[in-house]
Amino acid sequence: MGELLYEGKAKKMFTTDDPFVLRVEYKNDATAFNGQKKAKFEGKGRLNNAICTKIFHVLQQKNLPTHYLETISETEQLVKSVDIVPIEVVVRNIVAGSLAKRLGLDEGTDLGKTIVEFYYKSDDLGDPMINDDHALAIKIATEEELTEIRRQALAVNKVLQELFSEAGILLVDFKLEFGKLKETGAIVLADEISPDTCRLWDKETHEKLDKDVFRRNIADLPETYEKLLSRLEAVR
Repeated sequence: MGELLYEGKAKKMFTTDDPFVLRVEYKNDATAFNGQKKAKFEGKGRLNNAICTKIFHVLQQKNLPTHYLETISETEQLVKSVDIVPIEVVVRNIVAGSLAKRLGLDEGTDLGKTIVEFYYKSDDLGDPMINDDHALAIKIATEEELTEIRRQALAVNKVLQELFSEAGILLVDFKLEFGKLKETGAIVLADEISPDTCRLWDKETHEKLDKDVFRRNIADLPETYEKLLSRLEAVR
């Protein structure tokens, strides 16, 4: 089964017989507000695994590098082992969440320009927003790595906007993490892309199809994720 390397809010990571491959297990846990709100939902791990698999397949078809290798069960994937760059990358197309509060803009405002934000991954510091100069000063990435991360994030955004648009969905914003492959050092997309890490709205009604239904007590989370999965599976 492999040794447990890491357990986060939504996933567990295990070693495998291959030192460059890890096994990911998606959990049924849901958290919000930095873990202040918690719940378990039967089937959530299966749904996130299926949604994430679909998205990684589409990204790989577009030749975007990711850590994903294959899905091996309803809740598990095999991925390439990476050293995570300690930066959360948030890509924003439409005003929502903290951006609305920070800039005093109405939620739902089309930005007209994609915004890329960096946050320093530090639980002790509360994941503060940083810029390139901060990242260079604290030596968590080089200038070349930051340029490549930003380039890949915008490329992922373009592909996902097209994918979700075909499913009748607006890609409002989403969080990405990148890592350096242990085998080669190349920067690739890591972690997950799922309704846990994206804001997704129905194009016509702006119905929320992501974890905001749990954050804001709007709708049933598994039902929402099932609806999202069925719409994605109908694409291509």
